[in-house]
Formats: sequence, C-alpha cells, structure tokens
Amino acid sequence: MEKRLTFAYGRTLVLTRAAYFGVLFAVTAFLLAISPSLPLLQVALLVAVLAITAFLFAASPLLTEHWLTRSRLILRQGWYFRAIIPFSEIQYLGPAEVGGPVLGVHRPLGQPILYVTGGRTGLVVVRLSEPRRFWQSFGLSASEIVFDVAERDAFLRAFEERRNLLPPVEAEGADA
Repeated sequence: MEKRLTFAYGRTLVLTRAAYFGVLFAVTAFLLAISPSLPLLQVALLVAVLAITAFLFAASPLLTEHWLTRSRLILRQGWYFRAIIPFSEIQYLGPAEVGGPVLGVHRPLGQPILYVTGGRTGLVVVRLSEPRRFWQSFGLSASEIVFDVAERDAFLRAFEERRNLLPPVEAEGADA
C-alpha cells in the first residue's frame, strides 16, 4: 500500500483569482503609463509585491493537493493553509450536504465550520472529535471542516480503507 495518496481539489478558486490579478495588473500598468514619471524603485517594489501576492494566492494552490497517509488527513490549499488531522481526531468524514460555500479558506462568524474549498463540487465534511483553532481563520475554532476533492468517491473509499488498517508502529524511544 502506498504511503501517501494525493487528491486534487477544485480549480475554480485559482481561475477566479487569476482573473482578478490579471485585471489588477492591467489597471496598475495603465495607471503607471498615464502617470508622470515615478521613481524606478517605487515602481519595481509595487510590481514585485503584486507579483509575489499573485503567485502566493493564485499560483500556489496549483502546486498543492490534499494528502491521505496511513494515519492522517492533511488538508492543504496553496502555501497558506495546511491542517494535519490524525484519524483518531476524526469523528465523521463523509459527503457534505452544503450548497455553494465561499471559495478559499473561510470561517463564517457564529458557525463552527471552516471552509477550505477550491470548487463547489465534490465537497467532503470532516467532523472533529473536539474543536481546533486555526490561525488561518484568525484563531477561531472549528469543529467541522468542509473541503473539496476532484474525485470524492475515490477519496472516501481510500479513507475507509486506511482507517480500517492497523495503526502505524511507533518507536518507543530514541534508540528503538
């Protein structure tokens, strides 16, 4: 059995953000073109900040996937969100009956649900045995996480297979 399985998530978020950054770059280029001469250092810094932000929030989600190991579920979205959830902390994992969540990493106020979605299809909900705090949602706690995978049925089958395996052997000491 493979040590780690990877599952892609929806790309709607990436396409939306790429379009927003494209418009932002076009507006910035237009404003720089019609403005009087600006110091080169300031223009270079502005373009660098825009390019780094675009890469972090629009391109980095293309480089990451959710992972399912022998004992953990690792949810990732870009380089800005990662949650490692041991199987022992998962009370329930199954198809989500939520309609049209907000894309991205989002935790609505007053609801203990954290959305980590890149698309609106293939949604899966993880109910945790006890709430956890996530710094990506400003330290608010969540007892459920809704995320999406491209192949939900394959993900759910793989999760059940791995959950039914014996737990991995842990070393008892440094010299073991």
